[in-house]
Amino acid sequence: MTTSTSLEKATLDLRSVEIHEETEALEGYIVDPSLYPNHAAGLKTSHDGFVLVPQPLDTNEDPLNWSPRKKWLIVAIIAYIAALADYTGGTAIITIIPQSIEWHLTQAAVQRAVVGNLFTIGACGLFVVALANFFGRLPVTLFFQTVMVGTCVWSAAATSFDSYLAARIINGFFCSVGQGGALMWVKDLFFFHEHPRVINYIEFSIILSPYLGPLITSFIVSGTTWRWGFWVCIILSCIGWFFVFFLDETLFDRDNPPARRGSYISRLVGVQQAKSWRQRSLLQAFGRPLIAVTKLPVLLILVYYFLNFAWVIGVNTTVAIWLTNLYGFSARGLGYFYFFGVIGVLLGWLAGHFLHDMVGNYYTRRHSGRLDPEARLIITYPATLILCLSLILLGFSFQHQWHYMVIAVFATAQCLGVMIVTTAINAYLLDCYPEGSGEVSAWITASRNWSGFMSTYVQIEWVERLGPARALGIQAAITFASLFLIVFLQLYGKRIRRWQGRMVFKVWK
Repeated sequence: MTTSTSLEKATLDLRSVEIHEETEALEGYIVDPSLYPNHAAGLKTSHDGFVLVPQPLDTNEDPLNWSPRKKWLIVAIIAYIAALADYTGGTAIITIIPQSIEWHLTQAAVQRAVVGNLFTIGACGLFVVALANFFGRLPVTLFFQTVMVGTCVWSAAATSFDSYLAARIINGFFCSVGQGGALMWVKDLFFFHEHPRVINYIEFSIILSPYLGPLITSFIVSGTTWRWGFWVCIILSCIGWFFVFFLDETLFDRDNPPARRGSYISRLVGVQQAKSWRQRSLLQAFGRPLIAVTKLPVLLILVYYFLNFAWVIGVNTTVAIWLTNLYGFSARGLGYFYFFGVIGVLLGWLAGHFLHDMVGNYYTRRHSGRLDPEARLIITYPATLILCLSLILLGFSFQHQWHYMVIAVFATAQCLGVMIVTTAINAYLLDCYPEGSGEVSAWITASRNWSGFMSTYVQIEWVERLGPARALGIQAAITFASLFLIVFLQLYGKRIRRWQGRMVFKVWK
């Protein structure tokens, strides 16, 4: 009975050649031209035969019509800027030990700067998307990146812990402009069928960065002062600031397209965007993230991701301390060890490059050419089990002081699992709520970093009190339990989305 009803629904939907993206998100996406009347005559298709969702306007001003070279240049720049947030945060993990010696503080006390930075990185994205929906993507990115450079200089030059702590907290609030708004740029530039692979590239950069920071900084600290770790952050941030000038404004109202986009300089500094301020509401722009989080699928995914990513950050922020105290690793040795993160994330990206599309195509064939957003979550089952197994074996490895290469193997597997999970949930929420691309991106960033805030705060004391095997075993149990949220969404997610409806935003007056 259910199958018959869904097929009737599909037939009704396909009688018209018009495509309404919000309807597609609720009822399932169809990109096969053969399933449309007259083989999708009258609809725009890609060079490889997919029906384009959404349908672009007949103007070069529409970012969807920009050349692939320009689109991928913007993606590469956003991925680079997005990586800087956790790269600088990862740098601060390695500088804890020399800073504690210089300022005569405990390592736990200095780690508060890492915790504060993680919290504000999470909050940053929520402000970025609100401001970007009012002032424009480009001027907001330029402003936030400028402040980031300044706070990196402050971090390197700090002469006391209090000054350093303030620098790290403020830095976190401005450094996540690329992370928090990543899906916003993806949605502006790419069509539905392209989303998973584009997301996979950007998330590869984001998930890699907290491992790349400690890796490079370990070698720096082994030969010179910790401040040089942050001078490298300054250099990288300045490069990111320079790259901003190669971006372009992608905020584009398809319902009321502007007659002219103005000069590049006017778009860069926000003068062109200011011409439409009277038609927008800043207050309503700030209300968009609150509307987004009231949607149950968004909230459940955030909880699921929080319960998975927390322990990845927990291991990453404390593994340097464990290896130093238990195995006598030097700073240079830590640098070599952190290659585990690079290898794990690279393997996760490579697997995801093929698996996300493969799973989506298989689901589409089994469901009469229709792809429901919930299909994106199928791949999270094996990935979550990998995370569980990795935590259990990491706990035993530290408890019984197994060879450090065993630790490296399971830490690598943990990175692989979380990379696959991250791309899957980003693609799922973007497919569910294309109108809220920036908002769901910001909340995912908040969930990721706030989970790190929590785990970093409790991890050391938890492990010392219960021992690594029991502490990480409990974390593995929590990770496994989170899978029931995925089961619930796959069973009832579509019904919930129909019941709650779309994200209704009123940024435009």
